[in-house]
Amino acid sequence: MPQSQDPASLQQLALRLQEFAQQRDWGQFHSPKNLASALIVEAGELLEHFQWLTEEQSRNLPADKKQAVAHEMADVLLYLVQMATALDVDLIEAANAKVGINGQKYPADQARGSRRKFDEL
Repeated sequence: MPQSQDPASLQQLALRLQEFAQQRDWGQFHSPKNLASALIVEAGELLEHFQWLTEEQSRNLPADKKQAVAHEMADVLLYLVQMATALDVDLIEAANAKVGINGQKYPADQARGSRRKFDEL
C-alpha cells in the first residue's frame, strides 16, 4: 500500500465529509441504507473499468485509466467512511478485527496458494 492510513486521517476525512454534507443539507439523505446503496453503485462503477480486461491488463492500467479507477476507489471509500460515521463504527478497529478473524479462518499453512474458501480447506 503506497500510503498508510492512521485513524486520525480517517477521522479527519469523516469530519470533512460531515462538513461537506452539512453545507449542502444532505445529512437528511445519509441513512445507513442509502449510504450502503450508494456504496454498491460506486463499487459497480469501479468494477466497470475492469470489465473485459485480462488479468494482465488489469494489473497494468494506462495512466488515464488508473486515475479514473482511483476516483472510483475514492468514491467507495467516501461512502464507506460516511456509513461508518452514521453507524458509529471505527473502521480501523473493525478492519483489524476482521484480519484477525480471517487469519483464524484461513491458516497460512492450509491456505497458502489456494483459492478455496475457508470451509473447503
